Amino acid sequence: MFCYAQPAGTCPCELTVGQPMTARQCGLTIEAEKQPATVPYFFLKDTNPRKLNRTLLLPRVYTGGMMELKNIPAAQRTALWTAAIAKSKELWGNDWGVAVNGAKVRTQCHLHIHIGKMIKGLEKNGKYVVVNSISQIPVPLDGTGLWIHPLGRKFVVHVNEQAAETVLLR
Repeated sequence: MFCYAQPAGTCPCELTVGQPMTARQCGLTIEAEKQPATVPYFFLKDTNPRKLNRTLLLPRVYTGGMMELKNIPAAQRTALWTAAIAKSKELWGNDWGVAVNGAKVRTQCHLHIHIGKMIKGLEKNGKYVVVNSISQIPVPLDGTGLWIHPLGRKFVVHVNEQAAETVLLR
């Protein structure tokens, strides 16, 4: 069962308010604020006991509301995907996968990329595109998420997803 986060613009994680962020949806923003201001992104082990095999990648800066990929400049998105895919390969070899859940099912306001091992047999599920480079990964514009896995030297990007992380080993 998913704990639905609030729609964009109503997320309780507002750094400018000056109040402590105590809502569950603000947990990753709190972790981001602990990082040095000079780091562009950082990795965290997923603390969910049902996701023992997962790592998360987060941008250091929180842009407010339900943070989405479309609100991050292209160069920074490419840097995030590059770091996520490199870490995925390091951890899982050719069995890697990365995913970003859609806004309707995300439990955290702060954008994060799930890094894990792909569950076999899901490679042809859903709508997808094949891209040649990380910079060609499409940006969801409609609040949906996506998941990515390798195809030789190319990348298969499954688009229009909400619960994208479910393709990764828990």
